[in-house]
Amino acid sequence: MTATLDRPLETAPAPATKPFDWTRPALAALLSATAVLYLWGLSGWANSFYSAAAQAGSQNWVAFLFGSSDAANSITVDKPPAAIWVMALSVKMFGLNSWSILVPQALMGVASVFLLYLFVSRYFGRPAGLFAGAILATTPVATLMFRFNNPDALLVLLLVAATYAVARALEHERLRWIVLAGVCVGFAFLTKSLQAFLVLPAFIAAVLIYSRRRWSMLLTSAVALIVSGGWWLLLVELWPADSRPYIGGSQTNSALELILGYNGLGRITGDETGSVGGGQGGGWGTPSWHRMFDADWAGQIGWLLPAALAAIVIVWLLSKQRMHRISTVLWGGWLLVTFATFSFSQGIIHQYYAVALAPAIGALVAMATTVLWRRRAYIGLAVLLGGSAVYAGLLLLKANYDTLAWLVLVIGVLAAIALGLGDLLSIGVRRILAAVLIAASLLGPLSFSLETASRVTSGSLPSAGPSLGASSGPGGGMRGGGQTTTTGGPGGLLNSPDVSSELVSVLSQDAENYTWIAAGIGSQTAAGYQLATGYPVMAIGGFNGSDPSPTLERFQQYVAEGKIHYFIAGGGMGGMGGGTAGGNTSSQISAWVQENFTATTVDGVTLYDLS
Repeated sequence: MTATLDRPLETAPAPATKPFDWTRPALAALLSATAVLYLWGLSGWANSFYSAAAQAGSQNWVAFLFGSSDAANSITVDKPPAAIWVMALSVKMFGLNSWSILVPQALMGVASVFLLYLFVSRYFGRPAGLFAGAILATTPVATLMFRFNNPDALLVLLLVAATYAVARALEHERLRWIVLAGVCVGFAFLTKSLQAFLVLPAFIAAVLIYSRRRWSMLLTSAVALIVSGGWWLLLVELWPADSRPYIGGSQTNSALELILGYNGLGRITGDETGSVGGGQGGGWGTPSWHRMFDADWAGQIGWLLPAALAAIVIVWLLSKQRMHRISTVLWGGWLLVTFATFSFSQGIIHQYYAVALAPAIGALVAMATTVLWRRRAYIGLAVLLGGSAVYAGLLLLKANYDTLAWLVLVIGVLAAIALGLGDLLSIGVRRILAAVLIAASLLGPLSFSLETASRVTSGSLPSAGPSLGASSGPGGGMRGGGQTTTTGGPGGLLNSPDVSSELVSVLSQDAENYTWIAAGIGSQTAAGYQLATGYPVMAIGGFNGSDPSPTLERFQQYVAEGKIHYFIAGGGMGGMGGGTAGGNTSSQISAWVQENFTATTVDGVTLYDLS
């Protein structure tokens, strides 16, 4: 008894103190900062072409389904309608305004950053995920497009989600994840046609190489893709043409032609009937391997592009882990196929398309940085990040950001030299130097992103940041926000008119008595008046006035039936659309109106009363 009492009491060991996990507040800060960057100062209609379609979709369910330019369903936009659906639902819930159009795009951007973080952090650690997300968030063209209403924001979100789903499918051979990947690519197809398929070679290669169930994986994902992406195409082709809108961007009222031609292979070959021209002679720059590094493109996407290309080799050679190899195939394949396609396309190619490269660049650079750090390859890490800082400094010099440029150059070079000493330094010092190099590599694109977010961007050819040099053609050099809205006048191929209150009053008079309050050549012309008045305006010839819709006979019938009140003179492509059926149709309609109706001028705009 005494012995028992004298035995010392056993005390439980003190619980170990968990180290502070800085990555969670860092993630919250990253997503919050991204949201502020993408949401700050949003205003205007961005691309009026798509804003008008969202307005139409909120007013009429047939217009919603097909992606019509107006609620009376004369013609659709020249893309499949998935991106329109998102905006139209937002307008339906919150009314027609800038924020209902643009906030969904910003939220897609934040979601894309988060999904990229999830992917990279899962296989390379949270710090790598944060770095990847920061690269995507600060890429100038990403800031541009996540503050804009072109389909690219939704496209990027869906493709990042698809890539994450493929990786999860291959991680544990789970079919439900590969089904999700197929669905995401299918809806990406309904967002921007064949551009969605540029990721497929990487996906297929990863499945063939690393899956034990490769054939069931491929078959299941193919079925999911075909069903999710093909139902709309089948619906359009089976729907009686007389009871649906004309399919814009096609010459034969065919969604299949739109997707395979104007929005598909035609972008690569330059054979795009009804377009504004492409190829070496079409004013979109010379196709070459260095196109992405030219003045028109480098400031948009080029900052970390060299590092990303090198990262493919780095991760592949230095890491043998299965999921690291799979990640390299997925993101490296995404980058290489998209890079090659954009570099050598002969048709229409706009700089903002480069946003499709941004997630792959972010993932690959973060992956390579992590692998080099873990392998204690400090010289390689110094070269990768220091080289990126030097390249950023040179781009900043071209943009006349001299002070920031020299700051980035000096800090980048000195920090890279110091980090190259490697094990001679303490781990704490090495971490600080790596962080300094990461910051230096991001300062350049961040400065361009902040400049982009500081202004209102509108028009059909938006561009991020300041100019780095002379433009190579219509696809480039449209800095200053790509501002193409005009004051007065009918608008045009790229211009959406700024409609005066006087003109709104005239066009809105007796609006309920007409199917269309007006008709004008080209969708940008029509969009400006439609957004200003709230009533349908017919876009003759679609986006650039080159689609054969409506025919002269059909237009005359509409006029005879009292369905169109006014014809707005001007707009469209002018003489650029010669030789196409639609270009001839637009010209015929314009000539017929001028011959048979009397012109009046309201606030500098020529109108013809067709009633």
